[in-house]
Amino acid sequence: MCGINGFIDLTSPNEQKVTSILNKMNDLILHRGPDEDGLFSEQNDTFSIGMGMRRLSIIDLSSGKQPIFSEDKQIVIVFNGEIYNYKILKAQLEAEGVTFKTSSDTEVILKAYEKHGVESFQWLDGMYGFSIYDKKINKLFIARDFFGEKPLYYTKTDKAFIWASELKSIIKTIDFTPNISKTGLNLYFRLTYIPAPHTIYENIHKLEANHYITYDLASDKTEIHKINQEPVPKVKNISFEDAKAKTKDLVYKSVDSRSIADVGLGTFLSGGVDSSIISLCLSQASDKKIDTFSIGFKKASYDETDKSRVVAEMLNSNHHEFIIDEDDLKDNIHEILVNFDEPFSDTAALPTHLLSSKTREHVTVALTGDGGDEVFGGYNKYYIGKMNSRYTSIVPKALHKPILGLSNKYLVNKDDKRGKKFQINKLLNAISYDGNFYWDIISLANTSNQLAEIMSPDYYIDNLFQEYKDILKKQKIESLTDFRSVDKILSLEGGMLAKVDRTSMMTSLECRAPFLNKDLWEFTNTLPENYLMKGWNKKHILKEAFRDQFPEEFLEKSKSGFGSPTGDWLRQSLRKELESYIEPDLLKSQGIFNVDIITQLVRDHLDSKKDSTFRVWSYYCFQKWYKFNFLKQG
Repeated sequence: MCGINGFIDLTSPNEQKVTSILNKMNDLILHRGPDEDGLFSEQNDTFSIGMGMRRLSIIDLSSGKQPIFSEDKQIVIVFNGEIYNYKILKAQLEAEGVTFKTSSDTEVILKAYEKHGVESFQWLDGMYGFSIYDKKINKLFIARDFFGEKPLYYTKTDKAFIWASELKSIIKTIDFTPNISKTGLNLYFRLTYIPAPHTIYENIHKLEANHYITYDLASDKTEIHKINQEPVPKVKNISFEDAKAKTKDLVYKSVDSRSIADVGLGTFLSGGVDSSIISLCLSQASDKKIDTFSIGFKKASYDETDKSRVVAEMLNSNHHEFIIDEDDLKDNIHEILVNFDEPFSDTAALPTHLLSSKTREHVTVALTGDGGDEVFGGYNKYYIGKMNSRYTSIVPKALHKPILGLSNKYLVNKDDKRGKKFQINKLLNAISYDGNFYWDIISLANTSNQLAEIMSPDYYIDNLFQEYKDILKKQKIESLTDFRSVDKILSLEGGMLAKVDRTSMMTSLECRAPFLNKDLWEFTNTLPENYLMKGWNKKHILKEAFRDQFPEEFLEKSKSGFGSPTGDWLRQSLRKELESYIEPDLLKSQGIFNVDIITQLVRDHLDSKKDSTFRVWSYYCFQKWYKFNFLKQG
């Protein structure tokens, strides 16, 4: 919907200064809300405070202007996102005697807080980042949604407290360049992204999903709290048929709630299970043809538009298909990557941006299938638990090392192909006899051993994921439920949702993910794991719930995913730039990498001796970010 910014000056109260800063912060996120902006600022004897926003008008186009104030002007809110159950909450509040001036979901959040305090945050079903300043108690509250669909960054210095929807608003506001965070750096070079609460910078943080900040302006004290969700009754001994019916009902309801908009709406349709089901549900709920959008590659091994065409024809949708090649992407690579404001190397970011850009020419909101794999157990990596258990029960630990040596020697790709050899080698490198295999499986850039090789000892951090194990209260990650929980707080928040938010909002397109619904998540967490993955059949209950709606065997078709042929690009159109990033003077000045090892890794990839697409692409994206932010040559 938009983006928010906030600034509290703790040095010399000056409302004009704060207003100027907020205008600058708002200008930096114009793409998130090109329709209008809004600003609140004031000062007192000890501080000055301001909150700003940029709006992409989706709901209540005429009266939803922000900031919104309480009747007595003592409470003010700025809000980014959508609250899907706002009409239900509004009716409940009206029954309690609360009155409203607008039809916006923003006012519902404000009134719910005014009536019930921070307890009301748990009732919100949506994607959001918002800040509420309550003058009566001299406190600021900043909250982020259950899954972390909408971003929220913050920092506290001696001079100011600053928060924003995008990192650039903070970096361009503070009067110094922060140091690189070693933890953020290590997380990036393991995962290809940086999950909350970390960023690439020291002392700048992401607010974790399903959390809120309380900042007491009188005491200058900051506290972070988890939003306590109402406990979900455990489903005991539910039959598969009953669970299947419940699943179908929850998905339909979620699509319906996420289809509320006063502007044009369509779906991303890849032809996979998740996007096909979302498109089906929207089509059945609509009284006219829906718009569906897909993207494909001229390179046949990456193109899967035949699958989306099957669904589009079945639904009789207004289908828009965009076929792209390297030339369509290479001119946008710099713009897309630097917009993340920190290193980010999911190869799907590039086509996602192009699909968003093309889609925005037709609609303002797009429903996606994002989250279906996490909610219903759909990733290939979820097989790994079974595979690791079987492998370690058969192969003695002493024998694994020589097997791994042979795998790394003979199962080596020389070009950017991710077939059986790649998958087997990835599995063997992740095998663990101590319960840590899943952390290496989700490490798409480097395993712990690989990172220790390429990174300087001064920067390398061992036991990197301990804080997340502590959050999960799980030292060993072994079950499907464990895998999904890890993905919710790392891969989903830090990777997929960041990718979709930044690339779509660059084009002023709002993406909504019906599978990311608290009720769905909590329901699937109560089900027996074999309802989600039966044998080797992923997303079993979701597919069975909708099987009668699709052609026979359609839901069993494999799908490669939404990637880009970046390995080829690095050897071709990006080669010269990549070679500049292994110049000895640059590497020595950084002091981050083992110069000989990283240089050899890049050279072997460029010379097609060994394909290391993920590792080299993550390195390329880091150096592009570094050059743009530290060398000022971007």
